[in-house]
Amino acid sequence: MQTGIRSAISLLCLIVVTGLYCHAQPTPVTGETDYPFMIQLPSQEILDNNPPILVFLHGRSLSGTNLNRVTRYGVLYAMAKGQQVPAIVIAPQSKGGWDPDKVMEVVDYTIEKYKADSSRVYVAGMSMGGYGTMDVAGKYPDRVAAAVAICGGGTLSYAQNLTKVPLWIQHGNKDRIVPMSESKKIVNAIKKADPDADVTLTIISGGNHGSVERLFHADDIYDWMFKHVKE
Repeated sequence: MQTGIRSAISLLCLIVVTGLYCHAQPTPVTGETDYPFMIQLPSQEILDNNPPILVFLHGRSLSGTNLNRVTRYGVLYAMAKGQQVPAIVIAPQSKGGWDPDKVMEVVDYTIEKYKADSSRVYVAGMSMGGYGTMDVAGKYPDRVAAAVAICGGGTLSYAQNLTKVPLWIQHGNKDRIVPMSESKKIVNAIKKADPDADVTLTIISGGNHGSVERLFHADDIYDWMFKHVKE
């Protein structure tokens, strides 16, 4: 009898937890903004309470016109593998390079449509998307609550603006596509502009350009981003 009760309680807990964190499948949105994008919504409970927005910016290999490509690695891919992300996740697609204005257009569309929390907008990207992440945060430092840039770099002229955004920059020391010196250069420029800037550079020992994608499959970057709120 007690075994049956314990089983029922365990099943109920599983249902509650699954219901809280379950995610719908990503949905394509085209024709609404300059960049087409995939959007993945959180549970209804989160969606009904001014959810945060996480933007994922892809690398050059996913550029083009096949929107399904943006699910091949990164945040949406990690979610398909079971990673929990309690936010609206949007993944735009570019044809090459990232325009911060067009990325923010997607953010504004999402805020308006889903009543998302404009004080909790986060950006993460890899490779070309790492550069794009830094450019979005650099051009819109008053709108980005925190950003994570992986195996990319940044535009040095944005260094002063980037001192206003909490940044976690990560790079593998075996990267042969984008050398880790690119991340070091932008971090040094930010620190030169403000030695007290909230910027962290993590060098991943043995990490190459592809292997650092595993960072999207662990809680660390999400927990770090979501603790920041833009005042």
